Amino acid sequence: PAVTSPCKILKCNSEFWAATSGSHHLGAEEAPEFCTALRAYAHCTRRTARTCRGDLAYHSAVHGIDDLMVQHNCSKDGPTSQPRLRTLPPGDSQERSDSPEICHYEKSFHKHSAAPNYTHCGLFGDPHLRTFTDTFQTCKVQGAWPLIDNNYLNVQVTNTPVLPGSSATATSKLTIIFKSFQECVDQKVYQAEMDELPAAFVDGSKNGGDKHGANSLKITEKVSGQHIEIQAKYIGTTIVVRQVGRYLTFAVRMPEEVVNAVEDRDSQGLYLCLRGCPLNQQIDFQTIRSAQATEGRARRKGPSLPAPPEAFTYETATAKCREKLPVEDLYFQSCVFDLLTTGDVNFMLAAYYAFEDVKMLHSNKDKLHLYERTRDLTPGNTAPMGTHPTLWVALLCLCWLCLL
Repeated sequence: PAVTSPCKILKCNSEFWAATSGSHHLGAEEAPEFCTALRAYAHCTRRTARTCRGDLAYHSAVHGIDDLMVQHNCSKDGPTSQPRLRTLPPGDSQERSDSPEICHYEKSFHKHSAAPNYTHCGLFGDPHLRTFTDTFQTCKVQGAWPLIDNNYLNVQVTNTPVLPGSSATATSKLTIIFKSFQECVDQKVYQAEMDELPAAFVDGSKNGGDKHGANSLKITEKVSGQHIEIQAKYIGTTIVVRQVGRYLTFAVRMPEEVVNAVEDRDSQGLYLCLRGCPLNQQIDFQTIRSAQATEGRARRKGPSLPAPPEAFTYETATAKCREKLPVEDLYFQSCVFDLLTTGDVNFMLAAYYAFEDVKMLHSNKDKLHLYERTRDLTPGNTAPMGTHPTLWVALLCLCWLCLL
């Protein structure tokens, strides 16, 4: 069944943006109209408060309203009818191309040192997580979970069951908050849901706002409704969000310096891209894959899962995944796992595009493919790098020939 969010914060945001586009050009005599729109915005958020608990975009909007109330000396009491304010004039900051050096990461932070070391994190499928340290995990993580949480941005995903009664989950919602940064960008929130992949932030803008370096944060739509890319040059970061089938995938390229930019790392909460999934949320990928090969479909610990709508055998799933993923690495194995678990061929495409994003975003081309170890594999973990099992077989055969 389609998952729809009862939280209507996106509607509140878009109504406020439509009412106040160009309001920073208003004269003093028009300031009351801005306050009227702001009170309407606050009223809208209060109406949806009960259904928006835990939604990052909602909490960001509430704090933003309070700040704007103070900045514009607006009273919380007064009319809330939506005013008609003029639209953005030509030459607005949305089109500004110049930006200070501080808003270009490589120029400002590394002017007199070596180029930064970039890292990659990705989440796709059922879901499968590749962390900043190139550890590969398959997790349950149903509900809302933080992917990234540092001094510059927060990323939260919401995973929902793929089939009724199944522990198989996939990402149905994604929220990214870019925090206000010096003279570069205002705080911006991006939110995507199933069947809704916007090419703009929740306030309708496509860059970092009214600051001088606004264009150091930009959204580009690559394929309408299917693929967007966010460039945050001021922190050297690239984010790719896709909708594949009904679900979302996430991939990011980020400098290590930004990854580790946390005020108090010891007390920092869970952060999947950096720390991986909790042990009790990890799935023993190797054991289940062995069961898939012998039983013909995925079975997780606990009660038997309902049969997927389209039944794949291990052989047909393997053949299907090989069409897009010829190398039998962990992306290939994830594809097989997901087809057997869900019966949805879109999960094959999710694994394929996840690997395509790795090829584009990962800085070390020797570490694109990941293989699970055949020894010393602890439950719930896979090796960040390892020797391909086929290579071990070849070496053993060679040693046997030498003995003969």
